Amino acid sequence: MIHELASVHPNAKIGKNVTIGPFTYIEEDVQIGDDAWIGPHVTIFDGARIGNGCQIFPTAVISAVSQDLKYRGEYTTVEIGDNTVIREGVTIHRGTADQMKTSIGKNCLIMIYVHIAHDCIIGDNVIIAGYSGLSGHIRIDDWAILEGKVAAQQFVHIGAHTFVGGTSKIRKDIPPYIKVAKDPLSYIGVNSVGLKRRGYTEDKIRTIEKIYKILFIQNKNISNGIEIVKKEIPECQERKIILDFIADSPNGMIKGFG
Repeated sequence: MIHELASVHPNAKIGKNVTIGPFTYIEEDVQIGDDAWIGPHVTIFDGARIGNGCQIFPTAVISAVSQDLKYRGEYTTVEIGDNTVIREGVTIHRGTADQMKTSIGKNCLIMIYVHIAHDCIIGDNVIIAGYSGLSGHIRIDDWAILEGKVAAQQFVHIGAHTFVGGTSKIRKDIPPYIKVAKDPLSYIGVNSVGLKRRGYTEDKIRTIEKIYKILFIQNKNISNGIEIVKKEIPECQERKIILDFIADSPNGMIKGFG
């Protein structure tokens, strides 16, 4: 149902069973999947690709052009996966020539007044709590959780299953499976509670804990820690994921506390 007071361009592609509230503005080059709910006073600009079952709450602004001064009007998009919830006041900007898109995966929850800048690539099942801000070119992998008022600078990579404490300032990459907090942002343990909820066995969690004990507690030099992990921890998927992340971390990583 499209409210009579909504402004929806006739060429916008609106799926089945979609609700669009009053005073919502939707431009021509917009696609919205089936069973979506778009509340009142939402603004959706050209380039938005919104999946099935999404919910977008009042005053959210989707697919505004990038604030990057290098943006030259190239055709870019914002892509939002199925069943993702965008709460009040969220702003999500289109990509630039870097990625050509800003994307958010499936089943994510983006809470009030979060800003997601150009070229951010966010995985599935990610939660970003209120008043957090992501600068451009940030990557967040599946199942990561950012508590409220987190600020992340450009180009950082946040690994899968991580938990970032509230009011944190992210200036370095955060490898998978861990909890981080304090200032400067530091490793404070493995996200064992989150991993258990997602079906990780005790053996896998213990292996992850051993890896990070070597990397962040027993060694101040990450290169030395990597060599010890390779010698002492048998090959497994979790070891590969952690070491591959570190190898592909040009920004450098957070460190163990103290």
